[in-house]
Amino acid sequence: MATDELLTRALELIGDDPVSVEAIHRLTDTAVTAESMTIAEVADLLDITAHTLRYYEREGLVEVGRDSLGHRVYDAAAVRRLVFLTRMRLSGMPMRDLQHYISLVDEGDGTVPERLDMLIEHRDTIRRRIRELTLSLAATEFKIATYGGTAAPDSMD
Repeated sequence: MATDELLTRALELIGDDPVSVEAIHRLTDTAVTAESMTIAEVADLLDITAHTLRYYEREGLVEVGRDSLGHRVYDAAAVRRLVFLTRMRLSGMPMRDLQHYISLVDEGDGTVPERLDMLIEHRDTIRRRIRELTLSLAATEFKIATYGGTAAPDSMD
């Protein structure tokens, strides 16, 4: 299942509540139907490369078990963490911030206030980027309309 399918499922689950935490939990729970997944299966699920998965592991962002042959085996918890990590990277969170966040998670519940602060700040950054992208989309739409044969008198260059 590629990222587009995950996004579609997430939007279907969220419905009218775009920030439903429960919907994300349901998505990650239903996305992992097997007890374990191979690196190829996880890469396909998240629409990222196996190299990226190995990188996340090397950077200490996710712990991955091994089978008797030494192949990586991703359990449900690892896949859920990777869903979160990939969404944060897609939203522009720097690796150093992700590393700090995961280190806080690993330290335990005492770090929840700091994690919350980090996520609120990142949410504000995402919202700002969405507004900027919305303006960029409007400019692009304007140019498309302009090149479609109906140029506005004071067109942008």
